[in-house]
Amino acid sequence: MQKEVTTMFENFHPGLIFIIIGLFAALCDAKPRRMILACCPVLALVSMFNIRLGTDLSFRFLYDFTLHYLFVDPLSFIFGLTFCILGIIGGIYSCHNKSPLEALCSMTYVGSSIGVVLAHDWITFLCFWELEAVASVFLIWNDPRPGSRSAGIRYILIHTLSGNCVLFGVIMKLVAGDLLVHNLAADPHDLAFWLILLGFLINAAAVPLHGWLIDGYPAATLTGSVFMSSCTTKVAVYALLRVFGGMELLIGVGILMALYGATFAVMENDMIRLLSYHIVSQVGYMVAGAGIGTLMSFNGATAHAVCHILYKSLLFMCCSALIYATGVRKINQLGGMARRYPLVALCFTIGAFSIAGMPLFNGFVSKMITVTAAEEAHLPLAALLLELASMGTLLSICFKMLYFIFLRPDPGLAPEERPVETNMKIAMVLGASLCTVIGLFPEWTLYRFLPFGPVNYVPFTVGHVTNQLIMVFIGLIPFLIFLPRMEPHTAISLDFDWFYRRPLKRVFGGITDLSFALCRGLGSAWGVGVQQIMIVCDNPMRFLDAKPFREKKHYSPDNYRTSIADTIMIILTVLFICIFYFRTSL
Repeated sequence: MQKEVTTMFENFHPGLIFIIIGLFAALCDAKPRRMILACCPVLALVSMFNIRLGTDLSFRFLYDFTLHYLFVDPLSFIFGLTFCILGIIGGIYSCHNKSPLEALCSMTYVGSSIGVVLAHDWITFLCFWELEAVASVFLIWNDPRPGSRSAGIRYILIHTLSGNCVLFGVIMKLVAGDLLVHNLAADPHDLAFWLILLGFLINAAAVPLHGWLIDGYPAATLTGSVFMSSCTTKVAVYALLRVFGGMELLIGVGILMALYGATFAVMENDMIRLLSYHIVSQVGYMVAGAGIGTLMSFNGATAHAVCHILYKSLLFMCCSALIYATGVRKINQLGGMARRYPLVALCFTIGAFSIAGMPLFNGFVSKMITVTAAEEAHLPLAALLLELASMGTLLSICFKMLYFIFLRPDPGLAPEERPVETNMKIAMVLGASLCTVIGLFPEWTLYRFLPFGPVNYVPFTVGHVTNQLIMVFIGLIPFLIFLPRMEPHTAISLDFDWFYRRPLKRVFGGITDLSFALCRGLGSAWGVGVQQIMIVCDNPMRFLDAKPFREKKHYSPDNYRTSIADTIMIILTVLFICIFYFRTSL
């Protein structure tokens, strides 16, 4: 009897545990919900640790299909383990929330992400892939702000496109008898190949298909954005490593993402939007690592995904805590937060040093593995450009955010101030501790779980540490030179999103006007019916939250940002200093 119980526990799906936790949390009152969200996710972590490597559980489904719903190899194990840790930290951080819908969606979101990485067949993979998209969009719609409605609609439309691309590609694979998820990089580059790749790149927020992330994550609830910052794009990274690892196209895509996200982050004034741009940038390192195609680059991409989940969720938790306490999202309206919220400042500093790749923190280890892999693969230009992208991270997070939010005098523009919840502090401390411990002891905490063979990279050498510190000083010089211009001011900066909001919007607007003209021509009753359908589609939360319909406001871009001209000058200054340094050191 004891043996049977143990076997059942070992083989219980960790993703289903999270989904069950979400269901119970949604059905309970506020106090039991806090306990469920704060404590129960540990069960999923225990279950994940108890599943043996090589486990492949399956059952028959319709005709000749066999669904492999629980497949554990080293790659799926480390991603599943990290998502479980995120679920624990996120559950603690969000347990003060009173929304049962948000509790259900956040836990389902984490559980479906685990379901994707543990799936070994295309059908199970696709089901959890779509469930993840549905759960995440409700984390956006659960925010009461009117802008969240339109952001959520755009989010679900883009992810519907991604899901349909993967669906059509999977159908072609199933018809051809290819039932299991495996590496397709060496297969013929047929239509199914490109459709699946496109779907994965959309979810990875590859430029120029990244606009859904920049719009969606700031529009989500404060706690929902913590979960969203860590799952969707990293699930896509897992899929790229699993299915397209070694495809050279990904190197260029990843480098473009790293440079693009870091550049626009320097200009951004909204805290959550700035961090969202850095998701694009940091995922670029992982995509490039997946494309380089060596065992070291695969390990680097995996390690960076694990570390990114930890330090990015930490940064989102810190910024969300400040927004919760002050009601302010804009960097130019904040200041002196280190004195008012010292714990938040300390945790943010650890997260900032981690994402910038500072020694003694986890980002230093994972980022340098990827850069070193590019150098050893005889791709010096790729390594140089990835290092240049890290300069943008230093400027925007370590220097800009730390100074203007925490260190400079308070401008007195915050309309309110209240204490940060205790559970939020506990979650931030846990995240900061993990970033520090992994950075100090990577051999014990990270290397042993990496799936692509032993890691021979030694991070704490004199050369590695010295080069990173030199990069800090190189970045500090233009920051001090352009300090008056680094503060966000009135300027317009345009990214690829302009294409979707201007010319493409006019095309769809013309199609919509034509449709209404046809409806009016067919009769008033038909036109009224179509109009009502459009109203429901415009506000899908109408029947869920029973709130009055909010009139749709005209889109007004955020013009209070750092100018693109200032960013170009900063980049040129950095390049000049780098050229001067390397010329004099030869």
